[in-house]
Amino acid sequence: MAEFNQMQEIKRRFFALRNGIIADTMRRGGLPYKMVFGLNLPQIAEVAEGLQPSKELAEELWADRRTRESMLLAPMLYPREELGRERAAEMLREASTCEVADILCHRLLRHLPFAIDLAMEAATDSDEMVRYGAFRLMFNLVYTYPSEIRPFAEAELAADCKLTARLCSSMLDEIRFMAGEE
Repeated sequence: MAEFNQMQEIKRRFFALRNGIIADTMRRGGLPYKMVFGLNLPQIAEVAEGLQPSKELAEELWADRRTRESMLLAPMLYPREELGRERAAEMLREASTCEVADILCHRLLRHLPFAIDLAMEAATDSDEMVRYGAFRLMFNLVYTYPSEIRPFAEAELAADCKLTARLCSSMLDEIRFMAGEE
């Protein structure tokens, strides 16, 4: 029997769990990946549970920009203590879709001691996708830093960016609720 490296084993697992109908629908929806297996997040998390966290493996998966599931699995395997600030900022800039940014922020970046600083720096970027990632990260931190986040969310909402408007509006609703303003 042939031996496979860890990346090949992961792809074989993706293939075993694939959902062709969902994958086809995602492709038709315009996802920028060459390979889409159609896995849902619980399935990707299940694959992650069977693997040891590894910076090297996470980086290899993250570099596989051709495969949707690779980019979603990478943040689940990246050891938090091994992710430096500069690399975290790069990953936030490299997130190619809202889905990738969401998982990156929720599964990895929000747990970093410099997460709020990272989010505030990225919140003023000229790239809408980077700002989306920044505000997605802020949403994960809104209960800890509401007063710090509020001016950023208000400014972004005033900028009327379609990609970030709903996110910032929801975040401001949450901040107002916590402050007893509603």
